[in-house]
Amino acid sequence: MLKLLKFLKKSVVAIVFVTILLILQAVCDLSLPTYTSDIINVGITNSGIEDTVPEVIRATEFDKLSLFMEDTDNSLLHDHFTLLSKEDLSAQEWNDYVDEYPALESENLYLWDNEATDELADVMAIPMMMVLTFEGDSETSQEMKKQFLANFPAEVTGANPDIFLLLSQLPVEAKTAMLAGISEKLNEMPEMLLTASASTFIKSEYDTIGIDVDKLQINYIIAVGIRMIGLALVAMLASILVTFFSARIAAKMGFDLRSSVFKKVLSFSNQEMDQFSTASLITRSTNDIQQVQTLIVFLIRIVIYSPILAFGGILKVMRTNNSMTWVLVVGVGAIFLLIGTLLIVAMPKFKIMQKLVDRINLVTREIITGLPVIRAFSTVQYEEKRFDKANVDLTKNSLFVNRVMTFMMPVLMMIMNLVSILIIWVGADKIDAGTMQVGDMIAFIQYTMQIIISFLMLTMVSIMLPRAAVAAKRIDEVLSTEISIKEAANDEPTKSGMKGVLEFRNVYFRYPQAEEDVLSDISFTAKPGETTAIIGSTGSGKSTLINLIPRFYDATKGTILMDGTDITKMKQLSLRDKLGYVPQKGVLFTGTIESNIAFGVTDASEEEIKRAARIAQAEEFIDAKPEGYESKISEGGTNVSGGQKQRLSIARAIAKKPELYIFDDSFSALDYKTDSSLRKALKEELSDSTVLIVAQRISTIMNAEQILVLDDGHIVGKGTHKELLKNCEVYQQIASSQLSEEELNYE
Repeated sequence: MLKLLKFLKKSVVAIVFVTILLILQAVCDLSLPTYTSDIINVGITNSGIEDTVPEVIRATEFDKLSLFMEDTDNSLLHDHFTLLSKEDLSAQEWNDYVDEYPALESENLYLWDNEATDELADVMAIPMMMVLTFEGDSETSQEMKKQFLANFPAEVTGANPDIFLLLSQLPVEAKTAMLAGISEKLNEMPEMLLTASASTFIKSEYDTIGIDVDKLQINYIIAVGIRMIGLALVAMLASILVTFFSARIAAKMGFDLRSSVFKKVLSFSNQEMDQFSTASLITRSTNDIQQVQTLIVFLIRIVIYSPILAFGGILKVMRTNNSMTWVLVVGVGAIFLLIGTLLIVAMPKFKIMQKLVDRINLVTREIITGLPVIRAFSTVQYEEKRFDKANVDLTKNSLFVNRVMTFMMPVLMMIMNLVSILIIWVGADKIDAGTMQVGDMIAFIQYTMQIIISFLMLTMVSIMLPRAAVAAKRIDEVLSTEISIKEAANDEPTKSGMKGVLEFRNVYFRYPQAEEDVLSDISFTAKPGETTAIIGSTGSGKSTLINLIPRFYDATKGTILMDGTDITKMKQLSLRDKLGYVPQKGVLFTGTIESNIAFGVTDASEEEIKRAARIAQAEEFIDAKPEGYESKISEGGTNVSGGQKQRLSIARAIAKKPELYIFDDSFSALDYKTDSSLRKALKEELSDSTVLIVAQRISTIMNAEQILVLDDGHIVGKGTHKELLKNCEVYQQIASSQLSEEELNYE
């Protein structure tokens, strides 16, 4: 899989951009629970009062708070609160303050400078709670007042004593000692309760001053809501862009992979083609690459995003309430346990998926290609069973995997819901004890779900990875296959004065992993203006010899020369430009008759195409068609007969006007009359070219200037028809099986 990542090099900039977008999306997603918590804790519970330091406070309350502070704290308080004075302000400024704080007309107010927030909050928390308690009428307040007044003589306290006046009259040492014990007890209280008391004090103070707390609350909720909507929109836009770019990156990689695999397959010699079945190569070029492409989308979209989300979520959880992190560990552990179990069960099935796809492609291709033979031999039912087996195997495997995946999702949802219930259960006790706020619990649930989902997404990728890894390995097998036919470093020129001269010098050939040579000590020369024929029994090596000329295989030993130059020292394109090859089985391509004849010549004129068709004896049946040369050829040439297909293949080679024509048993589907007319036309029209014919019928080659007789990979006879009838036993046996007594004429 890692070897294929080099195909992402062209998309590095896009990947960096996507990573930035994913970080932006993660930041937005991680910020939303915090704002949800703020809406609950601040917007609803604290009436929109963000800070536990009042923006403005009455002078009377300011003095009361000072009573409960040490000198250093008092100095800090006076440093950051300023008494609003009409003498120090312009008339307009004073009126603005009065409009904002109506109580200013009758009372003196202190205004905070919005600095040292945390320090002031710590300093003022306990004093505000004590002032709130001593001014309150609740049972708790009455009890605390009674405990406090117990420190004074009865004659001092009176019937309805002013506690704050009593405090102000105490000596500093006595007041400090008295307050120290109270402060020590209050410091043991949860911070949440102190914060709640401060908020209650500030809300009460704002109401008295004339500030519209309801409006303050609504404004806060609206402001936070707008921020949340903005973050959600940014996250959505980032997600859309990430999906768009990741799809483009994966599609670009898929495009490059398909191009590379296709180019690699085009460079394969017959030796490499023998390693892979056609069905397998098709699967590797399509389905396998699609698997890798799909995985790349998830890798970019999830593998980068999930760790950012998980790590950020863990940090947020630690900041929210780290005493409940064990719940998170339980949830993630349960998911890993489930995914691990499913992977153990489903992994073997994932690994064989692509092989089963290969199998069904192979069976389908064989059945469709061989349908006429299947019908002729009445084996339709057998082939149906063969296809059904391949289909059932793939279906069973797919159903098993899909059922496992279907089972996974409900269980995962159950785990996530149970984790939520556990958080609420534990969080309720903490809220009741005053160590956690409702908004913090809601945020904790959201962060926990984000962390669990991030791990879930990673495990989903790990589930897809095995099948994609198998697909990637199969693709890499094609790309890393070493080509046996090495391209020449330099294109050596052919010798001057030679055109169409083919020479074999002591050529041997052995198939890979074979124990014996298929061809041994083959030597001959084919010259321009002459026809060299090759004949022999089935399996004697005729087609193998022909395949060495265009370098479909390379000779194991010996040298093949084209116009005096070793073909291994020529560029393959230069070599094949000199050849006109007609394979044993005629191959046509989807298009028209004209496009098939002009297949090897992009600028072929109409006259050249008609000339090639005329020489190939194809003109008659082409003219008989309503659309003539524009007649459509279906896939594989299934809408023309075998003889017509061969003649069009021959015409294609003739239109190329090569130096050397290679006919690999290309006249086998022609009747004797067409065969004779074709050979006569070739002799007349291609008199300057070298013609190499492989044939089974002696009548096709008996007029050749040179006939090579192959037997078990050796040349056992070389000469003309008459010469071979006299001195080659193998040729005599072939001739006697095909010719009459008169035609043999040994004399």
